[in-house]
Amino acid sequence: MSHPRRVALQPGHVLHQRPYRDSSLLVEAFTPDFGRVGLVARGARGPRSRMRGLLQPFRPLLLSWAGGGDLATLVGVEADGPMRVLAGVGLLSGFYVNELLVRLTARHDPHPALYHAYVAVLAGLQDSGREEPALRIFEKRLLQELGYGLLLDREATSGRAIEPERLYRYRPELGPVPADEGAAQYPAIHGRNLLALAHERPDFDAEGLREAKGLMRNAIARQLGDRPLKSRDLFQGAPQRRSGARGSGGDA
Repeated sequence: MSHPRRVALQPGHVLHQRPYRDSSLLVEAFTPDFGRVGLVARGARGPRSRMRGLLQPFRPLLLSWAGGGDLATLVGVEADGPMRVLAGVGLLSGFYVNELLVRLTARHDPHPALYHAYVAVLAGLQDSGREEPALRIFEKRLLQELGYGLLLDREATSGRAIEPERLYRYRPELGPVPADEGAAQYPAIHGRNLLALAHERPDFDAEGLREAKGLMRNAIARQLGDRPLKSRDLFQGAPQRRSGARGSGGDA
């Protein structure tokens, strides 16, 4: 697609930033109308730069840029709402979501529905103890938007409706098959949890969270390839929730 030379006041979020030259930043931002964009924020690391305090993850922004190449020049940034306060597992989960978007989306490929799913998951990650259901719904929407949506409401081979109390194995190239038909190497998940994902009902119990995580981790891994996620290292180094807390541990 052609890239416009100037864009003004586009809603967006910073996914990642890194130093560039003496005082600038390279910014990966996610927007509804232009997808992921690469921006050079000139002078943003300088002590007097107004951009420096604004270009932070999880803050809603209005971004303006100029230039039609793969890297445009950021010419303006404004806050578009208060900073979302993420802490603990929610903060680590936010970094995980950002890394997924950097790794799995292409620059200048708009996904408005995925952008709205991203805004929704950030809101969900502010709710302590409910981070995992929010992540599973986002992962499901991410795969769907990228063309790798999961079959969740019927059996892959027979086409029969999923039975809530039946145990299934999810074959990545096909979909769910009854567990008693073999395929023991694939993630096991009860029908009720497949249906909860299908209808985006975040009412998983501890078993459901564990099964949904196994299914989504397997599906995401197929798209990531051999290079591991750096954000997973953050989870491994973080203290785990006390036993008895809702969820199956602080790991995306």
